[in-house]
Amino acid sequence: MQHVLQLWLLLQSGPCEPTFNMALDEALLEAMPRLGKPVLRFYGWTESAASFGYFQRFAEVERETLLRPLVRRPTGGGIVPHDADWTYSLAFPTAHEWYSLRAETSYRRVHEWIQTAFKHLEIPTELATCCRKVAPGQCFAGYEKSDVLWCGKKIAGAAQRRTRAGLLIQGSVQPPLSVAKIDWQQAMCDVAVRDFGARWSEFELDTLLREQAERLTLEKYSQRAYNQKR
Repeated sequence: MQHVLQLWLLLQSGPCEPTFNMALDEALLEAMPRLGKPVLRFYGWTESAASFGYFQRFAEVERETLLRPLVRRPTGGGIVPHDADWTYSLAFPTAHEWYSLRAETSYRRVHEWIQTAFKHLEIPTELATCCRKVAPGQCFAGYEKSDVLWCGKKIAGAAQRRTRAGLLIQGSVQPPLSVAKIDWQQAMCDVAVRDFGARWSEFELDTLLREQAERLTLEKYSQRAYNQKR
């Protein structure tokens, strides 16, 4: 299937503080009307942490994981441990085709993308056809429909948020030991060229984005009132 080439922005953030990671993803969502192009962000963590879904209760999260610090995401979902995972986010403007997809469809599509990237690396995976609940609130205990499974175990999950500014997807991959992160990231980019018609352009934070992310870090994600709001 031929795709019309579209400019996509690639942001390699490297390891960042947990609160800044969440703030920058929200800042990217807010910047979609200005940027007008999809952004794929790969990032890491300067310390072990756990992020948890926007609608989760803090007291329950505190009981369910020993990882600290705890930071509330701008998206939904459950508790995600960030100690050895690979994290990414995707932001789409409202004019982009991904924005108009139903949540279930965009969730499946991003995991089909990840599955295909692993296939390029000769790692066989599958998408879950149903749910398997094990521990409440734990994102990687059990799995949801369309999560990526390897040897029957969930290795990739995601959460989404749609606003008037655009669509934000935040995802985590708990990688098989035999795969290098840089190879997986390259495979993700290659698959997007073939399957979505992406034409990649390296992207660095501009002043507006950085200032907004720093403001959100200070005024929201580092605040106890936000993280413990439920």
